[in-house]
Amino acid sequence: MGDSTLTRIRLAQQGDPSALSLLLHEHYTFLYKYLIKATMNPSLAEELVQDTMVRCMEKISTYNGSSSFSSWLITIATRLYIDRKRRWRLEAKWLQEQNVHSVRWRFESRNMEWSDVLEALSRLSSPQRVAVLLKHYYGYSYDEIGDILQVPSGTVKSRVSAGLTQLRKELNEDEA
Repeated sequence: MGDSTLTRIRLAQQGDPSALSLLLHEHYTFLYKYLIKATMNPSLAEELVQDTMVRCMEKISTYNGSSSFSSWLITIATRLYIDRKRRWRLEAKWLQEQNVHSVRWRFESRNMEWSDVLEALSRLSSPQRVAVLLKHYYGYSYDEIGDILQVPSGTVKSRVSAGLTQLRKELNEDEA
């Protein structure tokens, strides 16, 4: 790290907005290129660079020089990216649960029984659930399902097998 960067960091930590602005400007492209490679998504990379820059502005006083400034920025950016992915997983899980509740309500509102099997099916991954339904509820062959899903029949067999294994496990646990 050059003396000019160290000087800008010190000035930014003392509240000099132009030093902070110049510091962020100097590291923007470097950080963006890193995030493009990490996310493989230009718009997400752009968002994360912006979020990282905001976090840097908020936390510049905590930078202690134990690593290079660019490494500090990469650490912030990587943690933001991991947090974002974790939040997406939680949101996806929540949405799936809401969908299950909606389907369950539709069944119950029409006086149809919501069975343990449907409950267990709702917990399968979508690819497994579709494969199991097409095979064992609708009676398609593995080749036909492969054509429908545009995957090899071996993949269908694997999904059906894994789905049935999970269903058996869940249904046996419910009985115990």
